[in-house]
Amino acid sequence: MLKISVLVSGGGTNLQALIDAQNNGILNSGKIVQVISSRKNAYALERAKKAGISADVADFNELGVNFENKILELLKKFNPEIIVLAGFMHILSKNFIEKSGAKIINIHPSLIPSFCGKGFYGLKVHEEVLKSGVKITGATVHLVNEIPDGGEILAQKPVIILPDDTPERLQRRVMEQAEWVILPRAVEAVCRKSAKIFPYPIKYPGRGIITGMTPSGKIALAYFIMGRSASSKARIFERSGDELIIKLTKQDKNPESPASRFDPSLILYSPLRIFNDNIIITNGDQTDTVYDFLKDGKTFEEALRTREYEPDAPHYTPRISAIINKSGYKQSILKRAGKFFFEYEFENGRGNLIHTYDHDARPGENLPSFTGEPREVKISDDIEEFSNSLWAELGEDYRVALYVRFYESDFSGYQDKLFNTQKI
Repeated sequence: MLKISVLVSGGGTNLQALIDAQNNGILNSGKIVQVISSRKNAYALERAKKAGISADVADFNELGVNFENKILELLKKFNPEIIVLAGFMHILSKNFIEKSGAKIINIHPSLIPSFCGKGFYGLKVHEEVLKSGVKITGATVHLVNEIPDGGEILAQKPVIILPDDTPERLQRRVMEQAEWVILPRAVEAVCRKSAKIFPYPIKYPGRGIITGMTPSGKIALAYFIMGRSASSKARIFERSGDELIIKLTKQDKNPESPASRFDPSLILYSPLRIFNDNIIITNGDQTDTVYDFLKDGKTFEEALRTREYEPDAPHYTPRISAIINKSGYKQSILKRAGKFFFEYEFENGRGNLIHTYDHDARPGENLPSFTGEPREVKISDDIEEFSNSLWAELGEDYRVALYVRFYESDFSGYQDKLFNTQKI
């Protein structure tokens, strides 16, 4: 679930629409964690307090040129992924938009590109609509960029103008019939899309590794396995001290088990091992190879150059590996097309995902190896949220096990989450 901060300036009717949508389950992929008002006496602050939401003030009249910096400072309390401008009567600079690190959504009371841009806000929009003589107006939800009302349109809803409309009556009807309807739905759609860890649809990525850093500086790793055969699905993850091992479920510990027909090293191995300050994660017994080479004073790359892809013709599944230490993290993939290595420095809120299969195969086709560089992914601060989202995205059909660990920034301790489809 993504964190949402809402910026307001007045009564907060659009804020209330978002709060109601959250309570009614319409907005469930994001949560409003903060409201910031540009006026200290805005009623929107009371709405936030009644809903149990953190309420802050960055008063425009008092702060002047420091106004945007104050908002950025307040946003750091929660590091939201989404910012919603709900009756926020100020144009944000390009500098603010870039520094916020969030997607910014605005609601405008007209059908963009009509009656929008600099100078068109509040009641003035409806006054100009009525002066023009048009028969239809409405509201627009759009992403915010450096051009006032110029970002990508996310949703629009028309409202018919009545003969006896005044600016005040029209404003109210546009809010009731359009703004309060499309804003929560658009915010939910953006949250749902942004919350996904996989940056593309795929049902069977195989085995995968994520390494990176959360927005607050925790070091993150995740490893998952999926399966289509009975032997693959009969596996479980188990903690072994600070390391991780894979075992067969009790019902498969017999000579007649389907697993007995496979090379055990391909399905039973230690996916996570630790040597001194190095955390090793791989999808096979090359974990031990890397561990032994490090122990002998050699490198991650030297170890993996002695290995190759798995001998599971016709798929020839790649071997994927990663190593994390205080300097950053590396990822590698060994496949028929070659041996590839990638090196990254830690960056707040960013990680990289590498998995064995590039995309879903049609019936009868071989599984295609992962191509290109590891995909960039966002990692949230909440291990529960991140791990639950990843587990859900893996899907019930093929997921087998998932392990997630978040280290403190100095590696002094960690939290972890473990998921197994099968019971131990």
